[in-house]
Amino acid sequence: MLTKIVIANRGEIALRILRACKELGIKTVAVHSTADRDLKHVRLADESVCIGGPRSVESYLNIPAVISAAEVTDAVAIHPGYGFLSENADFAEQVEKSGFVFIGPRAETIRMMGDKVSAIAAMKKAKVPCVPGSDGPLTDDLERGMKIAREIGYPVIIKASGGGGGRGMRAVHSEAALSSAISLTKAEAAAAFNNDTVYMEKYLENPRHIEFQVLADEHGNAIHLAERDCSMQRRHQKVIEEAPAPNLSETLRDRIGERCAAACREIGYRGAGTFEFLYENGEFYFIEMNTRLQVEHPVTEFITGVDIVKEQLLIAAGYPLNYTQKDIHVQGHAIECRLNAEDPKTFMPSPGEVTRYHAPGGPGVRVDTHLYNGYKIPPYYDSMIGKLITHGSNREAAIARMNNALDEIVIEGIKTNIPLHRDLLKDAAFKAGGSNIHYLEKKLGM
Repeated sequence: MLTKIVIANRGEIALRILRACKELGIKTVAVHSTADRDLKHVRLADESVCIGGPRSVESYLNIPAVISAAEVTDAVAIHPGYGFLSENADFAEQVEKSGFVFIGPRAETIRMMGDKVSAIAAMKKAKVPCVPGSDGPLTDDLERGMKIAREIGYPVIIKASGGGGGRGMRAVHSEAALSSAISLTKAEAAAAFNNDTVYMEKYLENPRHIEFQVLADEHGNAIHLAERDCSMQRRHQKVIEEAPAPNLSETLRDRIGERCAAACREIGYRGAGTFEFLYENGEFYFIEMNTRLQVEHPVTEFITGVDIVKEQLLIAAGYPLNYTQKDIHVQGHAIECRLNAEDPKTFMPSPGEVTRYHAPGGPGVRVDTHLYNGYKIPPYYDSMIGKLITHGSNREAAIARMNNALDEIVIEGIKTNIPLHRDLLKDAAFKAGGSNIHYLEKKLGM
């Protein structure tokens, strides 16, 4: 077993990792910025190390500082959580070269799946369904690009190979707009990702966003933990997630899930990961793989009973998976609302002191947050302050419990998006299930 790990993150996910470590008897080191001395996990960790100033580049993105913290505390491994350095292949490589265990996939796997062109090639080889596209980078040959677009059929979308999070993509609805779209996306990609490689795909106009959670060990074992629906999005950022996806057949779940598990075995994947798909007209289309723990992992834990973070730690320690696919059964339904410190109407961040905090309770209610009375939310980081998750015997029960939880939770001193969640849980389209990824933005008039 790993004896001591560095938690290279902050907020609710750092606290989540710390709790899993305590259950397994693993000592913890909390690294933190000067702005985060009062985080709950920093107070609870066995040791803490300040690694830099409040800006992320000075601390949480400072690779030498994070590795130095592991060295001075005699840690044996580093858990990156999500965001920050979690999908940075150079970081994973430097961690391993420095003699520590990186709690995640190998650096070469992160590189392969982080580049959308190579990821799609790997998935096609593994027979994972992909969006019809250019099957590789677009060149400067505009005639070739036009030919590909005609074969795919408009509208198409130009995507940056190194992009993500909704950046580096441009929809094209006519041949006349193709040339400028390619040039603009290449320029944006070079500036944002230091990589101007772009590719083309069929643009799906009203898809849902459905993703499959996987776990794989270094012994060749891999399983899927069913799917999540993350279609309630604003500017490509998920707002509400749920599992399993509404109105999806068990037969289709098993078929796509097994393809994902088989792909993990084929590429030698290690750890937790997520295959993200667009789903339209009964068909799945792979878009990317996240080679890390997801924000929305609690809904999967609720419906499967699998502690994904503990499994990450055990896999990193070299243990084989505790489960086979036959052990995984979907039980009930779970919903997660992301809680952000922001104005619910303008979506502007709302940092400041939490003057009053009260968590909701009751059967099937889970709150993942680092908040406490008197905690001061700094202005330097993402506005997410927690996640509210409910589970019920079916979707209606999970929604009813979420409505109760949203009524019970109290966060004062700052503005939050709780009013938005209350509104969405009562929305007729949400209650019916199966809304597409554009629904929320249209509802908000964006």
